[in-house]
Amino acid sequence: MTDNTPFLLRSQAIEESMQTFSHPWNPKSELSGAYLARTAGLKRTGVNIARVPPGKESFVYHAHYQEEEWIYIISGQGIAEVDGLEVAVSQGDFMAFPTPAVAHHLRNDSDQDLVYLAGGENLDMDVVDFPHLGKRMFRHGDRIDIFDLADAMPFGPLDG
Repeated sequence: MTDNTPFLLRSQAIEESMQTFSHPWNPKSELSGAYLARTAGLKRTGVNIARVPPGKESFVYHAHYQEEEWIYIISGQGIAEVDGLEVAVSQGDFMAFPTPAVAHHLRNDSDQDLVYLAGGENLDMDVVDFPHLGKRMFRHGDRIDIFDLADAMPFGPLDG
């Protein structure tokens, strides 16, 4: 096996591909991460590694309607907000969010990096709610549309 094998990502290459991200709707969001699955050629499954520094948060509290998601804590500790509850998480903990998912989010309230693997499906379409922000995202293909939930209007009845 050579280092040019497309399905093998060496640890050095992963470290070199780490980029810092933040979510524009959360001023406390900051994480460094790398797309593992995408870089290795997977298209239907996502697996990423993420590192959240002390005092920072992952992205923004959200819930998927279509794409299942999971998180596995590699090292460190933090607080997971899941369905309105705050739960302490640490090394070896695993969280799963089957669809329709409950809202979830991670923050690092410790003095060490919180490192985790996150993964899930890569579907052509997903709907994501951001409960704290009152927003809903529709992603279809390369297009993303964001709506305020306050602007939603009922539609129906569908029978008859």
